Amino acid sequence: VRLLRHELALMGSLGRWARGRRHGVGPGVEGFGHARDQAALMYGFAFVCLVETAVVAWLLWDVPVAHEVTLLLDAYAVLFVLGLHAGSVTRPHLLDTRRGVLRVRQGCHRDLEVPLGAVREVRRELLLSHRRADGEVDFAVGGQTSVRLDLVAPVPLVGLLGRRREVRTVRFHADDAHGLVAAVTRARSALCPGPGTPG
Repeated sequence: VRLLRHELALMGSLGRWARGRRHGVGPGVEGFGHARDQAALMYGFAFVCLVETAVVAWLLWDVPVAHEVTLLLDAYAVLFVLGLHAGSVTRPHLLDTRRGVLRVRQGCHRDLEVPLGAVREVRRELLLSHRRADGEVDFAVGGQTSVRLDLVAPVPLVGLLGRRREVRTVRFHADDAHGLVAAVTRARSALCPGPGTPG
């Protein structure tokens, strides 16, 4: 069921992408894109799939059943690749200042909600390689992350297949990492004004 929902979300993202709409962005909710650095790679994958579709369709032209089946599967592969990219484009990271929450997202398949009050530190940190560690998660784009969140308490992350784990360190990528870090810092300051600051 989760995989079916994911597939439907990918296809829905194509329509949202065509209309230039972003999921979740609105009054009091600022979006921060993270798909720019993967665009060339994803378009390259889509082009390769498209070429394969044309070549296989030509080779199987005289075998009607095989031709139709492979054409359908290859066409879906092209849509799937474009849907993956569309999911990333239309689902930016969200800073919801009304609810005091930062949503870190990776396309349609990962969405981590982090209360701003749980953030101990947010900073710009460019990493091109990542090692697995307990309590840590990486939302890499093109193999890189550019923002690091350290939390005062773990938050739950539910994977695509429903696996749940607790994380205390979150690394992710944003096209405008400096802008995101600055916005999160301002939002945290507004939640916790310093001594003598009017509330």
